[in-house]
Amino acid sequence: MESAASKSAQLTANAAEALPAGALEAKLELAEKEGRQLRVKLGLDPTAPDIHLGHSVVLTKLREFQDQGHRVVLIVGDYTARVGDPSGRSETRPVLTTEEIVANAASYEAQAGRILDQDPERYELRYNSEWLDMSMADLLTLVRTTTVAQLLEREDFANRYRSGAPISILELLYPLMQGYDSVAIASDVEIGGTDQTFNLLLGRDIQRHYGMAEQAVMTMPILTGIDGVEKMSKTKGNEIAIEASADEMFGRTMRLPDEAMAGWFDLLAIPTPPDVTGPRDTKVALSKAIVTRFHDAAAADRAEAQFVSQFVEHEIPEEVDTFRFEASGGSIHLPMVLAEAFGISRSEARRLVEQGGVKVDGDAVDSCDLDVSAELLSGAVVQIGRRRFKRFEPNR
Repeated sequence: MESAASKSAQLTANAAEALPAGALEAKLELAEKEGRQLRVKLGLDPTAPDIHLGHSVVLTKLREFQDQGHRVVLIVGDYTARVGDPSGRSETRPVLTTEEIVANAASYEAQAGRILDQDPERYELRYNSEWLDMSMADLLTLVRTTTVAQLLEREDFANRYRSGAPISILELLYPLMQGYDSVAIASDVEIGGTDQTFNLLLGRDIQRHYGMAEQAVMTMPILTGIDGVEKMSKTKGNEIAIEASADEMFGRTMRLPDEAMAGWFDLLAIPTPPDVTGPRDTKVALSKAIVTRFHDAAAADRAEAQFVSQFVEHEIPEEVDTFRFEASGGSIHLPMVLAEAFGISRSEARRLVEQGGVKVDGDAVDSCDLDVSAELLSGAVVQIGRRRFKRFEPNR
C-alpha cells in the first residue's frame, strides 16, 4: 500500500506551498486510518461566465485528489461574488448584479465537469448562499473570530490603508466569509492560488474558533496569461477560456512568450515533449496538448494545420462564419459594414482601413477606399487584423 508520505509528495509536486508543514501528510494518514475520504475544498466566485486555463490549474489539482479517492467540494461563491474578492486589488471591485451572478454561476458546473470527475461519490457542488445568508447573531459570532489588526496584515489591505485608498467593510468581511465556507462544509484541505494564502490560513483560524479540526492548505502558483506577464484574467484580455474553439485555443497559446512556456507545462501538468527542439516546435507541442485536453487529438491536428495555413502560408481558412449585408444601392460604406460584421466601433474600422489592416480575398484594401462596391464584397472573405475573418454574402 502506498504511504501517506508518497501520496503527499505526488499531490504537492507542482504546488507553491503546503501549509503548515506536514499537515497534508497527516490528513492523508488519518483519512487512511479512519477509512474515509478527505473533503477537499475549492471556492470559485462567478465574476465572469467562463472558466479559463488559470482556473484549470487548481481544478486539475482537485482532480488529482479525486484520483486518489478523495471527495472534492466545489463551492460556487454566489454570495461572496456580491462582495468581490479583494485579493491583490488596489481598489474596490465593482459590485455585480444578482442577474450577472446567476448567469455566470449557471455555466460553472458544466465547465468544471470538463476537468473534474462529477461522480457523486467524489464530487459535491455547493453554493455559499446556503450558509452565508445568516442572521445578525451568526454574523456577530463570525466577526468575533478575527481582529482588524489581523486583516491589515494582508499586503493588499495594508498598502491601501497606508496610501489612504478606501477599503470597504464588505471587503474586510470577504476573508471571513471564505473562511466560514470551510466551517460550513467541514473542509479537510483547501486549495487556492498563491494570492489566496492569507484567506486560506485564516480559514484554519476560523475553523479552530468553531471547535473544528483545522484544514491543511495548498497553494498553487499563478498561471500567467498569454502576455507572459500578468495573472490570467478575462478583465486583462490575456485568458484562454476552456470552452474556446480549438482554433482560438491553439492560436492564442502560440502567442505565449517563449520564456513563459516552462511555467505553463508545469502548472498545466503537461509533460515536456522529449523529442522536440526549438521554441517554436515546443510551443506547437504545448498548444496541441492544450487543445487535445479540452477537445481531442484530431481537433489539435486540424488547429495546427489551420494555424500554419493562416499564419505561416498566409492562406484564408477553409471555414469562415458568414455575415449577410444589405447590398441595395450598389455602394457600401466600409467602416460601417465592418463595424457591424466584427462588433467593433466605426472609428476603429476606419482606422483599420486607413492603416491597411483590411483585406478582401487576401488583397489589402486601399487606404482611400472607404466606400466600396457591393459586388466587391459579395462572396468575399474579409479579414481584419491578423486572425479575424468573415465571409460576406448579400441578403437576397
